[in-house]
Amino acid sequence: MKNIFFGAFIMFSTSLAQMNVQKKIDSLLSEYDGNNPGAAVMVIQNGEIVLDKSFGLADIENNKTVSSSTNFRLASVTKQFTSHAILKLINEGKIGFSTTLKEVWTDFPEYGKNINIKHILTHTSGMIDYESLIPDTATMQVKDSDVLKMLMSVDSVYFNPGEVFRYSNSGYAVLAMIVEKISGKSFGEYLKEIIFSPLNMNYTLALEDGINQVENRAYGNVRSDKGWIKKDQSLTSAVLGDGGVYSSINDLYKWDQSLYTNKIIPLELKEDAFTRQQLNDGKVIDYGYGWRLTKLYENEVVYHTGSTIGGRTIIYRIPSKKLTVIFLSNRDEGDTLLIAETIAKHYLER
Repeated sequence: MKNIFFGAFIMFSTSLAQMNVQKKIDSLLSEYDGNNPGAAVMVIQNGEIVLDKSFGLADIENNKTVSSSTNFRLASVTKQFTSHAILKLINEGKIGFSTTLKEVWTDFPEYGKNINIKHILTHTSGMIDYESLIPDTATMQVKDSDVLKMLMSVDSVYFNPGEVFRYSNSGYAVLAMIVEKISGKSFGEYLKEIIFSPLNMNYTLALEDGINQVENRAYGNVRSDKGWIKKDQSLTSAVLGDGGVYSSINDLYKWDQSLYTNKIIPLELKEDAFTRQQLNDGKVIDYGYGWRLTKLYENEVVYHTGSTIGGRTIIYRIPSKKLTVIFLSNRDEGDTLLIAETIAKHYLER
């Protein structure tokens, strides 16, 4: 009888703790609720979904609410899928970390002979930011292939490859084009074939105008003096490799769980992606392959934020604790790293 009462007490205490945490999260994200651009948050612990909560509107013009199946533009969270595609090709022996741009494209400018795939994965290539190369008169959206052309039209870099960490959207657009060159398939098709379909991420896709469309889409918003304005496309929104994937917290749960396994690529390669890399002089940088790294209470954290016109996102993982926070929003403001850290602390401390 004592064991029954003790078990009931433990269950009650656990339930109470969870309710207290949920109240704190509701308070933290209260600004996202109601008739405002919203958010979806999921917390995964030991493989179980312990929090699945939605706030506010996915489409402010049509008063459509956010749900766990709402698909948000991931922005730079996309980079982990781009790196995974490259690692898949590396694992198959089709390219290597030391493969250079000049080896992929023989007509690439001479500076490409010194830039290899590892440099690009780790943002140490020194390639010029493509955003600075877009003409002021441009009105058509830039695509990954356009980024490649821009980079092939210049003959300089910011620094010698491997000397400095400088975050590079150019690099990840180029990685998407390497995927196309080596696989013979479009970047979006390749992601679907090797990642999304095998993991049953059935509503996740790299958006291409006129080719596919996003179901249950969250539309981005920017704040103005008169309130929120629906706006989620810019000149660079069609570049896929650095930020063009849309997904939901439901699908990203499947992605998160796959990262503990040998699915798609061997676990050793995934661990390498979650490991701090080094510059030429041995200095360690807080970046792996498509993942940033930090610590929380001495626990190693692998994460990536995304920021685009009308949206902010993050996937924040503490592998040693089997704890993940996924936060997706459709507004152009909010410190997603602080939000994810705060939520993670609530679950570590309870």
